[in-house]
Amino acid sequence: MSAAPAPENVGRPVELMIGGMTCASCAMRVEKKLNKLDGVTASVNYATEKAQVSVPEGTDVAALIAEVEKTGYTAALPRTEVSTAREDEGEEVDPELTALRHRLIGSVLLSVPVIAMSMIPALQLTYWQWASLTLTAPVVVWAAWPFHKAAWTNLRHGAATMDTLISVGTGAAFLWSLYALFLGTAGVPGVTHPFELTVAPTDGAANIYLEVAAGVTMFILAGRYFEKRSKRQAGAALRALLEMGAKDVAVLRDGVETRIPTADLAAGDEFVVRPGEKIATDGVIVTGSSAVDASMLTGESVPVEVTVGDAVTGATVNAGGRLVVRATRVGADTQLAQMAQMVEDAQSGKAEIQRLADRISGVFVPIAIAIAVAALGAWIGAGFPLSAAFTAAVAVLIIACPCALGLATPTALLVGTGRGAQLGILIKGPEVLESTRKIDTVVLDKTGTVTTGKMTLTDVITEPGTDRATLLRLAGALENSSEHPIAQAIAKGAVQEVGDLPDPEDFSNVEGKGVQGIVEGHAVLVGRDSLLADWSQHLSADLASAKAAAESQGKTAVAVGWDGQARGVLVVADTVKPTSAQAIRQLTALGLTPVLLTGDNTAVAQQIAAEVGIEQVIAEVLPQDKVDVITALQAEGKVVAMVGDGVNDAAALAQADLGLAMGTGTDVAIQAADITLVRGDLRSAADAIRLSRKTLGTIKTNLFWAFAYNTAAIPLAALGLLNPMLAGAAMAFSSVFVVGNSLRLRSFKSRIDTTAAPAAAPSPRTASPVSVGCTPLSTPPKRRPDHDRHHGSCHHRR
Repeated sequence: MSAAPAPENVGRPVELMIGGMTCASCAMRVEKKLNKLDGVTASVNYATEKAQVSVPEGTDVAALIAEVEKTGYTAALPRTEVSTAREDEGEEVDPELTALRHRLIGSVLLSVPVIAMSMIPALQLTYWQWASLTLTAPVVVWAAWPFHKAAWTNLRHGAATMDTLISVGTGAAFLWSLYALFLGTAGVPGVTHPFELTVAPTDGAANIYLEVAAGVTMFILAGRYFEKRSKRQAGAALRALLEMGAKDVAVLRDGVETRIPTADLAAGDEFVVRPGEKIATDGVIVTGSSAVDASMLTGESVPVEVTVGDAVTGATVNAGGRLVVRATRVGADTQLAQMAQMVEDAQSGKAEIQRLADRISGVFVPIAIAIAVAALGAWIGAGFPLSAAFTAAVAVLIIACPCALGLATPTALLVGTGRGAQLGILIKGPEVLESTRKIDTVVLDKTGTVTTGKMTLTDVITEPGTDRATLLRLAGALENSSEHPIAQAIAKGAVQEVGDLPDPEDFSNVEGKGVQGIVEGHAVLVGRDSLLADWSQHLSADLASAKAAAESQGKTAVAVGWDGQARGVLVVADTVKPTSAQAIRQLTALGLTPVLLTGDNTAVAQQIAAEVGIEQVIAEVLPQDKVDVITALQAEGKVVAMVGDGVNDAAALAQADLGLAMGTGTDVAIQAADITLVRGDLRSAADAIRLSRKTLGTIKTNLFWAFAYNTAAIPLAALGLLNPMLAGAAMAFSSVFVVGNSLRLRSFKSRIDTTAAPAAAPSPRTASPVSVGCTPLSTPPKRRPDHDRHHGSCHHRR
């Protein structure tokens, strides 16, 4: 292919489905072939059977496919539609798996009697060897045909793969047996020979190896079958994610409900979601209130209350009332689609440790063939019979297949990232796993990460003789008419404690000081103490002291008075998430040093840090200086993880060795991070690091097994200490072991639900904190927009 792109052209990504690969060395061959093309960068993943290719603009994809086909494999663009087949039907719709199963069943039925006769002298009747030949021939010719075909294809292209080893090994054993039966003494009626684990010097013409040819074929087919099934299970989480969305939706057209496929929904359309139905796409609630179960998407077990104006995510389930939702994002722009794409990208990528394994697999087959030839020559040169030399060489060929080596990393990556997606942990790429093991410091943004990021009514201080409920009802009614965050925190806290609020009979904003109005016949003032002083209402010494104490802690204190007298003070603050302290304990248990990073003043930051158990605090940092803090920590030799959620955290997330973005944060932060925590629960950060480390540990275990297995087994086979049939069984088992070990990651458990703290009951002087994303079911009266920033600027900065 000749591609002549302009140098400045940025490569565009192309994904190809690769067929016909049987081992990691196949993937390496395809990858090398594609990478030789001008301007093309390719990465081929054996486990996912996909090629991620970056090509210059204007490159014909058909040329890429033709290049792959020249290598002896097939290539095609992936189907755009999502399969709706159930997972348990997956095997039936996979013709390759079905054919493999048929060959396996046939080889088992035919091979078991052959192996039994070879191993048990009592079964070796007069013509047992000819019965073995009759049973073995279909196994070697039909059941092992995929190996012979692939070996021939590779030979025509001047390459050798695992199929070459299997085809040469089983073919040689079968042909030698034919020679011994027809031209040697093995075909004489009544000949017997016992099964031995090791090679024994004998007359080669008297030995047959039909059990090797049949047994190796059977064991390797079994390994291939269970390997392919396991690979499908490994990718089940991603398929489940893709199939999670609603298939159709009741869209409102001129006030009439019309059922259409979800794919036909457009941004701006309004659609109906009844109780029990899935929300079709991301949107904003226009009518109704309900509880939404997001457990399938985020792993969060507790439904979240939503009402008019709240955002909802596609694929979550409406657990309560009827909702009308306006679609804001559809198709590939939805959170579900972006999650699926992120998981797929991570599964298709390659960690550096996998690239090493791939390079070894690429040269392993030629080395194995060379060792087999050397073993054959050494045995013959040492004076041993040809049969002994041949047996050792065949055992080397069969035991050396690098299947386990090629599967060690991608299968663990498939299962680990898939399990993460089920728990609401999105890992962007395989290289992220290698970062987590080195992390020793975790920097936590305060607002929205350790704290809720929302103003909450935290304390109510009243004058002696003033009823707390009355204070909340009158002040809350006035503040409910404002859009200001402090006002809304007071109104929400009042609703939670006293219920519905009355409508003010009169309302006005006093610029920079607060609000005033008439509520239930009382002239009410809410705002700065200077506003009350204008009406000759002065705070008592106790109220003034309480207000000053709250403000010294970085909180906002609002004075309340009516009917000519100051009545109390309401304290509003950004509260710590109820799970943050648990999260810090979990992070510390992982060997990490937590650091609180905030733009707030030092006193506020230290109070928050003390509440959650953080010892190191970096406060009064401007947003643009957060990167400098990360850089300074790295300069001290620390390997830093950063957890944040805001636009101003994006640069720091990118600078950190590992960036974790809260899924409740901004898109910019999520794009800059390596891991996205969909829940917005800080404990997910500890889960993400545990899962990443466990996945990396599984990869290392797999690689150790694969390396140790080949390193130990090849010399044994070359020395004649391993029967070829047992070598075939061991080789097949090694692949199954590696995939099975990876599948153990599916049992990874989040510690969020098992360590959840009981919800604290509201104390007489403290309003219950409001959960992130939750709003009360009761809809407050329409607010007036003319009350902007009436309490002055908030003390808190991100």
